[in-house]
Amino acid sequence: MTVDQPDAPALTLVSHHLCPYVQRAAIVLAEKGVRFERSYIDLAHKPDWFYAISPLGKVPLLLVRRDGNDTAALFESAVICEYIEETQMGVRLHPSDPLERAGHRGWIEFGSSILADLWGFETATDANSYEAKRKMLAGKFGRIENVLTAAPFFAGQHFSMVDAVYAPIFRYFDVFDTIADTEVFAQTPKVRAWRAALRGRPSVANAVTADYADRLRAFLAERDAHLLKIAA
Repeated sequence: MTVDQPDAPALTLVSHHLCPYVQRAAIVLAEKGVRFERSYIDLAHKPDWFYAISPLGKVPLLLVRRDGNDTAALFESAVICEYIEETQMGVRLHPSDPLERAGHRGWIEFGSSILADLWGFETATDANSYEAKRKMLAGKFGRIENVLTAAPFFAGQHFSMVDAVYAPIFRYFDVFDTIADTEVFAQTPKVRAWRAALRGRPSVANAVTADYADRLRAFLAERDAHLLKIAA
């Protein structure tokens, strides 16, 4: 369901099919019930117009058009998500209490650190590098296991910005699990339950295209990923 808002800006999310940061923004937009368009680019062959408006040369970008040709380009997923939260009606994705809200933002940053480790994990080409990153990921999810006190989502029944951040992380493992058992979540039953709840959320499922899994497997093959060697 979308939320019609007078004088709402037209929004375009500049995306890449595999980018988890893009997925964050797409999930937040969907949870807020906001209409938006998607524009996909090839990060290996970035168009000139993209360099002109993306200072870091990364996705996502949110193009915000309010009047005529007056368009602003927002970059960095955290900034984009905060802008959506502040400007769009619908359900609030941050807690109202300042201390609790700050705590959520801390766990969002922790999620970004997991993504950095996840990059090393999925691109590891040898057993030692793979195992080091696997243990690091398992340890970080162990930290999260210790703070999960509610269900089904991070803060209980209410879907929050934290959930939007971790859903794309778990999606990687939905594909990895079809290749080999990473055992990353072997000791974290509460994280596994949270992961399952997020998988069934429409905003999460629709944040990627239908060929996401195939694209991720192709990426692993291009990188000569050790994960594929385990399966072989």
